Amino acid sequence: MTDKRLIHLIDDEEAVRKGLGFMLKTSGYAVQSWPSGVEFLKQVGQVDPGCILLDIRMPEMDGLEVQRMLNERGVRMPVILITGHGDVTLAVRAMRAGAVDFVEKPLDNDALLDAIGRAFERIDATNDALDRENDAERMLGALSEREREVLDLLARGYPNKTVAYDLGISPRTVEVHRANVMTKLGARSLAEALRVAFAAGMGKETE
Repeated sequence: MTDKRLIHLIDDEEAVRKGLGFMLKTSGYAVQSWPSGVEFLKQVGQVDPGCILLDIRMPEMDGLEVQRMLNERGVRMPVILITGHGDVTLAVRAMRAGAVDFVEKPLDNDALLDAIGRAFERIDATNDALDRENDAERMLGALSEREREVLDLLARGYPNKTVAYDLGISPRTVEVHRANVMTKLGARSLAEALRVAFAAGMGKETE
């Protein structure tokens, strides 16, 4: 297992895979090359996560189709498209579908490395958000079901009286539950308790 950031390089041209792969490796990245999007999709469930560098023009399945399939399968690895001249419209479609960036041929190494840096920043931000969500869920595990209900309604912006009415309890009981929530979460203020609630996805209005 390597500590290097991994790039999945998907291009049907062997010369591109070799040349670009060498540049990326000398820039400090680990590279796994794929001759087609079809081959990558066959193995995507088993590969290590990283950034996907994807050629937009490939004979068997083009980059947009590969990206669409990745989205359908819930693969959240960031995608950077390699495009040729005249592919701007396709690149814009790719970015609307979630691609981080696109770089045009002939490739500018600095521009490509900048785009890759942004892709890994997105991975880091996503991982941080997942860590916060997991931490929040762990903390909320200490609450009773009623305390979670109270916190959820408070996170929706409801005052104590409304929370009491919705739950069929007295405002004084709401205050007791609210105090218990803050104690169990180690929150010094309601704002701190709400930050935990928001990190766990609470406080959303239901239809």
